[in-house]
Amino acid sequence: MTDEKCGAIEECPSLDDTPKRREAQKTYEIQVEIDDAPDVVREQTRYGCESCAESLRIRNDASRDMSFARDSYFSFAHGPFMDVQFFYRLLGYEIAILSDFQIKKYGAGSSIFFDKLCRNNLLPSRFSTAFSWRKLWAFTGPGFLMSIAYLDPGNIESDLQAGAISYFKLIWVLLIAHIMGLLLQRLAARLGVVSGKHMAEIAYSYYPKIPRLILWLLVESAIVGSDMQEVIGTAISFYLLSNGAIPLWAGVLITICDTFTFLFLEKYGVRKFEAFFCFLITCMAVTFGYEFGVSKPDAGKMFTGMFVPWCTGCDNNMVMQGVAIIGAVIMPHNFYLHSALVKSRKVDRRRAEKVTEANKYFFIESAFALFVSFIINTLVISVFAQGMFGKTNNDIRDVCYNNTHNGMPDFYKVEFPANNDAAQSDIYHAGIFLGCTFGIFALYVWAVGILAAGQSSTMTGTYAGQFAMEGFIQIQLPQWKRILITRSLAILPTLAVVIFSGGIDNISSLNDFLNCLQLIQLPFALIPVLTFVSDKRIMHEYKLASVSKAVSIVISLIILFINFYFLYSWIGGQFGYNAISIPITVVFAVFYIIFIAYLTYYCLVAMEFIPPIKTKWLAEPIYYDFDAPWLETTKNSISSSEESQDYRY
Repeated sequence: MTDEKCGAIEECPSLDDTPKRREAQKTYEIQVEIDDAPDVVREQTRYGCESCAESLRIRNDASRDMSFARDSYFSFAHGPFMDVQFFYRLLGYEIAILSDFQIKKYGAGSSIFFDKLCRNNLLPSRFSTAFSWRKLWAFTGPGFLMSIAYLDPGNIESDLQAGAISYFKLIWVLLIAHIMGLLLQRLAARLGVVSGKHMAEIAYSYYPKIPRLILWLLVESAIVGSDMQEVIGTAISFYLLSNGAIPLWAGVLITICDTFTFLFLEKYGVRKFEAFFCFLITCMAVTFGYEFGVSKPDAGKMFTGMFVPWCTGCDNNMVMQGVAIIGAVIMPHNFYLHSALVKSRKVDRRRAEKVTEANKYFFIESAFALFVSFIINTLVISVFAQGMFGKTNNDIRDVCYNNTHNGMPDFYKVEFPANNDAAQSDIYHAGIFLGCTFGIFALYVWAVGILAAGQSSTMTGTYAGQFAMEGFIQIQLPQWKRILITRSLAILPTLAVVIFSGGIDNISSLNDFLNCLQLIQLPFALIPVLTFVSDKRIMHEYKLASVSKAVSIVISLIILFINFYFLYSWIGGQFGYNAISIPITVVFAVFYIIFIAYLTYYCLVAMEFIPPIKTKWLAEPIYYDFDAPWLETTKNSISSSEESQDYRY
């Protein structure tokens, strides 16, 4: 084509006057679409007119279509493929990844070449790495379900106690706990995306039978403990909303309806299911935000406590409360849950860029979800830091009796005993405090927020139990049976505790024990997730890099140290260290440490810190249960080319 003909379409700069270009101009022509209107206009253009062709590509998005690319390529099939890089630029590809060896291997110029490139993902991709709100929306959902574990009644109670005991001084601990939680949840989500399996399924192939069953029982006990907190919180909310008309045991039985709600919502698809949970999170934000508005905390002190990592004048109770915040926020079963939730999105694992994209958007979504969780938790801390810090039971009792316009029933006013001990701070007494101070409407709003927290977290706990049972022991049961079993495991012990606890005042103290149970189980989620994401035979190129590995190990060690410190202090405070408690604690600690060491061995092997030891009890994982479709694509393409005809150019 002459420069004049190029100019008829769009001004074309002078061409490189090289022998290669001149030869190409004389010999080859391709059809280029320059308009996507109904009356398609075609123009013959010489191969060498690079700038002209590039301008046509920019003007016409239709030239990006793969079918056109195929037609354009076949015009080269009868001769040598002179300039691969230019052909890619003509089609709108930004980068070229094929080496000369690959071009020769596939036989450039053959009719099979383009088909193999497309089918086996070797053609340079037009895949965009730019951020897309539409794609983020498609991946939104699993992170918000995961974040509900950060908003369950156990966390809410830990928040209000932190405010009542430590004022605004521990908000920075809450922030750090959420950041550490995000980094660890990212590993769980990445594991689910890359491997196509959730943690319980991977554990089934990774550990021998007996250790795997022990791990399953420990995970189930963590789920039951978390679920008990959530069921109790829901029952307390019903008690407050009904002004005591619905007793605790009845509230616990009502939560069985969660099972039917769960089945009903899943019937209408995962997106509606996720939307319902987002609605519950919104309810928590609105209700706790209302309490924040009426209590009017000191914003300056709140932000100081959020960003200044120090605790001036903190005693042992405050330190223990900070430890409890971390223990309440980072929950073991949540790693298993998150790795399963991401599987609700059908990621094309045959394409590495799609896997990378999914990891990116799941991380962004999780970060935003945990940011919302942090804000809600901060609202709760601030409300009770402003209202209950430094107050005694007598102080709040006086408020209940002196505020004659609060509309509170008389039986609520005697819930705070007439003594000068620090004011009781739990979900139940917090609601009474709000009602006495700001009116009974504030109590009802608080109860609605606790109800939303309890309902959402009980259903995600059921979900986690379902995944654990399916993965660890590969039981295939109808869905309603699986849900009923996992729900019963939590409701039956909770019902027994409620009946024999001696009243609502005593049941709230159960929260400390359940938080302790969560802390005991945490290593049995942290160590496996670090093991799986570090194993290159599961994650391949997506395994933890050196920096990420170091950061994850440090975070895990900090959390485990905090857990052990809390356990030591809690056992000493509850039972003391005497002739009876010491032997029991030692026996328990020996078995506990042995099993942690067993899991740590697999973790160190996966991180390639130590070589594997081949014994019956340290058997190698069943690696053929794992796949990497994006790698198989390349292998299949090479083997297919070897079997095909050897085209020469």
